Formats: sequence, structure tokens, C-alpha cells
Amino acid sequence: MHKPTLLAATMSAAAAHAASLTDICTTSYIESKLPTSDFNEGIEIDSSSVTAAVVYNASSSGSYFFPATNFDFCNVTFAYTHEGLNDTVQLNYWLPAPSSFANRFLATGGGGYAINSGLTVSGSLPGGLVYGAAAGLTDGGFGGFDNQFQAVDLLANGTLNWQEMTMFGYQAIYEMTIVGKALTSNVYNVSDSEKLYSYYQGCSEGGREGWSQVQRFGDELDGAIIGAPAFRYAHQQIQHMYSNVVELTEEYYPPPCEFTKIMNETIAACDGLDGLVDGVIARTDLCILHFDISTLVGVPYDCPATAATRLPAEPAYPAQTGNVTAQGVRVAQTILEGLHDSKGHQAYFSYQPGATFTDGATQYDNETDSWVLDIDSLGAIFPERYLFLTEEMTMDSLTNVTYDTLIEWMNWAWQKYDSTLQTTWPDLTPFNVAGGKVLHFHGEADSSVPTASSVRYWESVRQIMYPKMDYLESAEALNEWYRLYIIPGAVHCAPNSDEPNSPFPTTNMAVMIDWVEKGVVPERLNATMPYNDDKEVEICTWPLRPLWHGNDSVMDCVYDPESLATWHYDLDAFKLPLLATAWDYNSDTCYMIEGEFTTPAVAIPYLSSVFYVYLDFYFYVYASFYLYCIFQCR
Repeated sequence: MHKPTLLAATMSAAAAHAASLTDICTTSYIESKLPTSDFNEGIEIDSSSVTAAVVYNASSSGSYFFPATNFDFCNVTFAYTHEGLNDTVQLNYWLPAPSSFANRFLATGGGGYAINSGLTVSGSLPGGLVYGAAAGLTDGGFGGFDNQFQAVDLLANGTLNWQEMTMFGYQAIYEMTIVGKALTSNVYNVSDSEKLYSYYQGCSEGGREGWSQVQRFGDELDGAIIGAPAFRYAHQQIQHMYSNVVELTEEYYPPPCEFTKIMNETIAACDGLDGLVDGVIARTDLCILHFDISTLVGVPYDCPATAATRLPAEPAYPAQTGNVTAQGVRVAQTILEGLHDSKGHQAYFSYQPGATFTDGATQYDNETDSWVLDIDSLGAIFPERYLFLTEEMTMDSLTNVTYDTLIEWMNWAWQKYDSTLQTTWPDLTPFNVAGGKVLHFHGEADSSVPTASSVRYWESVRQIMYPKMDYLESAEALNEWYRLYIIPGAVHCAPNSDEPNSPFPTTNMAVMIDWVEKGVVPERLNATMPYNDDKEVEICTWPLRPLWHGNDSVMDCVYDPESLATWHYDLDAFKLPLLATAWDYNSDTCYMIEGEFTTPAVAIPYLSSVFYVYLDFYFYVYASFYLYCIFQCR
């Protein structure tokens, strides 16, 4: 297992050119090392905005993404503008002491609608200093590091701020990265003959931002560490409202205790299917195949009253006592089955069994003495601001909102933001040719971004990059530079207190450094159990799945075609494919998402509509992929 230290690699000889941290951490020194005005056309750096301050003995207790450490650094900020826009974009970089610099730069992102994770030691920047890397973040031009995208997304009701949409979508992280790399090389006198390794690390929205860089700017990063990415944005954000619409449709609003009981009983029933009884569902695919939650009808639940809290903000709940109802099971099962239209066609996938029902959380109405709808704020803000273009932060009502409505909104947003937020481009050839590596991880009990979303993207990349190989050959080829790890029991970008033996990979940066700089391929991913004395475990590389034998501590990573099939969905509610065909893992038969194409005649009419209606390159790629599958997979 990795035991990272601050001096994890041999320091660059260039670092010796600056004697100390105080030598490099002055306003005049940083001003002299700013990238020249011609390094990137369109960007003008304001040298008068530079600040530089030495910070000694900063302490980070660690996070889920880097180990605890103490460090010294130079805290640098400055701003730039885009020619002709009269805007201001602020950057923040933490520079390690020259003696600790290891020829590395780390770009970071944010979460939710934030483009960064903050300026404190609890943010993402210490994750670079731990490994001798300068680290950077941006405010995206949103008017301050604490401002989220909503501060600038609309110029007025009905008028979207497309410049800031582009910045949020991909451009701000890119500019922070190229400016940061140039600044780092200048500050530490990295010569042209030396290598400055560049990395990215982020989760959730930060994961989507990471993919925006890999997909668009293939030669800028040597390695990207991407967790639970909130990509396929139009579908992902509106998906948050699906649980609410299920409750409206079924006219039943489960008490939180009933939802919790269904979750806990699911964990108990599916725990041992992986061969190890440890309180963790490591094989939700086997749970789908072998467990029926309708068996939980009548199981009693009992939760005590709870007081309101400020941090986190939680209302007071009365005591809840009862039995799991048929209505409650129906709501839970419908949520887990994913969004379908009124004709039964599937539009999107949902969360894995054993995840919490966070999006479906209900609230207590004291006047009616009943549990009622609580509209998911993360989901409701998206159609209000980015479809209806109002300055509202939520929706007051979901009256008349149906499953078909959600699908219409997904389609609308998909078209509107395909080039900025969707972030699912599957052809990663430039990144691959440049030698880049991706470490992609996703918690199996994620209740915010469906785990199947990451699986679908990995499969899309595999099919686009290696279309003439069979399944196992293409998986092996892709795993040479892009690896996906499904983390048993983990929730959204974190370990899971409901499954306390669940692991989480906290040293991904060390793993990536070894992969990029030393050629050490992470055949299995190092992880620890944060709720169990940091016990060390390993995670299988997709598409292999964990299996224990005889309830012992020996884990195998196995290829299980039947269980893999549960991760694939025919999302046939849309005319345009959401990529990823469903391959028969045993026979290489190709199934398109609309069904199985066995002759060219089946798809030619559809192809014609693609070419006539969508005359641009993006949709040409989809159509070309259809042509390939028609003639190769019949």
C-alpha cells in the first residue's frame, strides 16, 4: 500500500535555484514569473493584482482525497481578463517550498454549482502540496472565490450568460491549468529539458470538470483522478427530481424511517452475496439479480423523535413507528428501476440497491400530522434557472409534472447544453495519444450520481476507442490508460457510515503519480476503511467484480457476464442514443440501445433523419457509430 510523504519523489534540480520559500513568495518575484502576455492569445494577466503570502506550518487533518499533513506554502492570487469582455477572473495557487517541489502541478475543481472547493486547508489544494505539487483553483469569473455559478448564470430573467456558462462548462478550469503550469515552471525555473507533470483531481461536479479537460484538451494533463462525475448533465440534474415525481404519481410519501428500514434490510439481505458478511454490499449487481424488496412488506420500523439541527440543517422529526407498507415498497422499487416514459421506455437509470433515498426525502407537516413532498432543491434549481431562465432557486410546486415531463426537460436541456455541460464525448484519442492516464472511481452506494452513469461512460469510451475488438480485448486495451473502480458501499465522494466496513481510496494521487511517472499500473486500487481503523483493502478494476470464498479475507476479482448485464440499460426513451451499446459479454453480439439491429434496413431511415436534422460534426459521430455497428454487429 502507498505510504505517501511530502518528499514522495526526487526533487527537481531546478528547485535549488530558489533558496527558500521566502525567496519565491514575494509580490515582486511572482510578478516577474507571471506568464508573458503572448503565452495565450485572449488572456491578459493583471500584474498589479498579484498577492503573495508565506503560510508556515499549515495543518490539514486530511480528507477523503489526501492524507493528513503539515506543510508550508506560498499563497498566491492574481486576476486576468479576456480581451474584449471587460471581465475579471481570479486565480489562487498554493506553491510548495522549493525544497519540497517535485516538478508537479495539480488542477482542482468544485462541487454542486461551485467551481472550486474553497481557499482553506479543508479544500482540495493541500492534495497537491502533500505530493510536492503546486496546486490551483479558479473563481471562474463569478465575482469571488466564494461565489457559485448562480451568481452569474443569468444576465436577467430570460437571458442566459453564455460566457459564464462556457467558463463553468470547461474554459475556466482549462485557463487556470495552463496559467498555473506556466507560472509553476517559471517560479521553480523548470527548464525545457525537464518534465513538469500535470494532474487533475476532483469529485462530483469536480469530476465532470475533470472530464471536460480530458475530453477537450488532450495534451494538457498527464493524469486525471475523477470521482463520481456529474456528467451527462441534463439527465443527471433532472434525475434528482425523479424520486419526487414517483411519490406524486404513487400518491405516497414514505416517512424517512420507512425508507431507512428498506435500505438497512436491503443491506442485510444482500451483504453476503459477495461471499463475505461484513455489512457491505460489494455486489449490488447480485442484489438486483437475487433480492426482491417486496419481501419487506410488513417489516416493522421504529425511529425516535429527533431535534432540529443547524449544521447540517435538519428539521425536527417526530417519532416514527409502523410497518413497511406495500406503497412504500412500490415507491422504493420504482425509484430503483429508473425513469421510464408513459409507454414504458427507459430514459435514465437510478441508484443501486442499498443506497439511501436522499432525493425522495419527505418532510413532516405538523398541521396535517402527515409526511408530505419535499422538493429536491438540487434538482429543482436546474429547470428553473437553466430551462425556464428565471432567477428562482427552486420550484414551488410539481403539480402536473409527470415522468414524461421530466424526459421532455432532459431532452430540452440535452440540446441546449450539449456543448457545455453534458460532458460525455467518448473519443479520447488525443488524450490517449499524448500518454494521459485516467483513474475514475465511483461509490457503489452513491445516492446523488447513479453509479451506472460512470459504467455507461466507460463502456462508451471502450466501444468508440476499440470498436473492432471483442469485449475482453477492448476492456484490456482501455485499462492500459483509463481505469474505472466501483467502490463497494461508498456513497457520493465519501465513505459510508451506514456500511462502516466500506472502503474509500484516499491515496489516489500517490497511485496516479506511480502510474504516470514510474509505470506502476494500479491493477487493484488501494483503499482503507475510514470507519474501521483505516484497515487496508484493495478494489477491483472494472469490469472485474469482487468475490470472496468461504467468508475469508481472500478476495478474487472475477468476470461475471450475468451480473455485468445488470449495469446496462436500453435508454430507448430518446431518439438520439445516449451512447453505449449493450454487448453480449459471451458472444460479441452488438445490441443498439433501440434494440438489436440485425440488418442495415432497420436503421437506414433513422440515419437519414440524423443527417438531415443534425447537420454538424457532433451528431455525425453518432451516425457514423451507427453505421459501424450496423455492418459489424449483425
